[in-house]
Amino acid sequence: MSSLFIMLVSSIAGGIGWWLGDFFGFVPALVLSTVASIFGLYYGWKWNRELFC
Repeated sequence: MSSLFIMLVSSIAGGIGWWLGDFFGFVPALVLSTVASIFGLYYGWKWNRELFC
């Protein structure tokens, strides 16, 4: 369950990063998606520990 939650948060964050970066082109979308996915991974892990453990 924890891996699924972390993957869901990371994917949503990456999608938001892609959407924001797409206004500026492909490369910024790729960079923002990667950065947002890393933040999503961190916060997904953090929220998972706070909510489910």
